[in-house]
Amino acid sequence: MAQIDRLLSHLASRGAVALRMEPNQPPMLESLDGGLSPLLPTPVPPTLLEHLVREILPTDQEGSLVGRGEAGFRYRVGDQLFSVMVNRGTLGFSLRAEPAVPPQSAHPGPPRESTDGVIALAVDTPSNRSIPTPGVPSAAPVAVKKVGVGTHPMAERLFRALLDHKGSDIHCSSFELPLVRVHGDLKELEDFPPLGPKQLLEIMEAIATPLAWRHYEEKNDADFAYAYEAGGCRLRVNFFADRMGPGFVCRVIPNEMPDPDRLGLADPIRRLAELAKGLVLVTGPTGSGKSTTLAAVIDLANRKRTDHILTIEDPIEFVHPRKKCLVNQREVGTHTENFKSGLRAALREDPDIVLVGEMRDLETISIALETAVTGHLVFGTLHTNSAVGTVDRIVDQFPADRQQQIRVMLAEACKAIISQILLKKVGGGRVAAIETLFITPAISNLIREGKSFQIPSAMQTGRAYGQRLMNDAIVELVQSNTVEPMEAYMKCPDKESLMTAFKRANINWDPRGDEKPMPL
Repeated sequence: MAQIDRLLSHLASRGAVALRMEPNQPPMLESLDGGLSPLLPTPVPPTLLEHLVREILPTDQEGSLVGRGEAGFRYRVGDQLFSVMVNRGTLGFSLRAEPAVPPQSAHPGPPRESTDGVIALAVDTPSNRSIPTPGVPSAAPVAVKKVGVGTHPMAERLFRALLDHKGSDIHCSSFELPLVRVHGDLKELEDFPPLGPKQLLEIMEAIATPLAWRHYEEKNDADFAYAYEAGGCRLRVNFFADRMGPGFVCRVIPNEMPDPDRLGLADPIRRLAELAKGLVLVTGPTGSGKSTTLAAVIDLANRKRTDHILTIEDPIEFVHPRKKCLVNQREVGTHTENFKSGLRAALREDPDIVLVGEMRDLETISIALETAVTGHLVFGTLHTNSAVGTVDRIVDQFPADRQQQIRVMLAEACKAIISQILLKKVGGGRVAAIETLFITPAISNLIREGKSFQIPSAMQTGRAYGQRLMNDAIVELVQSNTVEPMEAYMKCPDKESLMTAFKRANINWDPRGDEKPMPL
């Protein structure tokens, strides 16, 4: 069931003639005399409204919405047929839906009590059939889209618990209690029972998109984004199967854009949004906040520039509404086959800024480099632990006979590498320790000559350019009592160098505690 079905089901019960939805406004019911009354007290963000529209938009109307900025189609909820009109403006999508036939002539199915206490109409199983409509010849069927995305009472409880605990992720596995990750630690939700395979499959099928569910049935894994309307956020969802049965993991993606001030992004990082061309990489382990940092930089560009931003993601996480830039977001598996095909097609779509969600393989890295060299600004992510390690990782992806050519291209195209890890804060919460490598002429020459081992020394002497080593960032967090020394030591990729940095900064701490070395 599409999420908008619940709103449409209130038309008949409240004697309304239409449902109207505008960005940043609550859903409104229109009466016979033209009056408007709010259906819900809370406004609908543009990103959520766009998701509601795309859930029910027939495939053959997508071109009309893109080309003319409007689309009209019929949509069925149970036995009730609605005429839907969608328009795209500068603030986002707007929608108006009204019954396609007068209420007195319709024959709605018997109402049922839905699991969330809202009266909804019974859903007719063959709702994807072509529907004869008054005034429309039978030879010209009307497209009605069958949608599989909906909700489930247990899913609603789980997602609400995730937000109530201020968690970042929720883990649901067969025969296990659900767990939420809060400030980096997993905690059991003791108010819930262990979830069985059958119950998990029911939840998963209810919240999955049709494409994601089909992929899971075939491959036993799937990724997609789910709009959690009641929580005012989106969730990045992964389905999987293990030896015990099915399971899923959801990560919270706020609807609002990340604030660079709250993230602690330095001015040199913010200025990356103003670059005309080049390659900018954000690296770090899984869950280190790479997507959040990139979203903040892209939003800065969206607010300050008048350009075309194109993103290729798996799945789409932060949804960027149009501000001063035109933003097109493509999802791997839904709008393009894979990263490399989407990136190859991007060169023909006149972008100024390209975001590649993940540079996974040699061909994707190669095309991203070529795109940056040819005059575009490319942002991408890699799973590496340091800025210097990123340079070596990219070069080592290629055969030996091409590595010198790639060093030359990387030295020319790369403008900055940001590497980050998330650390637990004293008193709760998490903070990012960020290493920044800006490619100066001297460092560009080191990359070209294959002397990446000398880059850390060049970074230490180039702090005026914004260079910052990971150990320096960690030491600052420890000195300010933001992070405990043990937490910094456990998360630091180069522990030996960190201990040396601690001694230089007069931080008297030893990971062995009070233990002394054994006498020989």
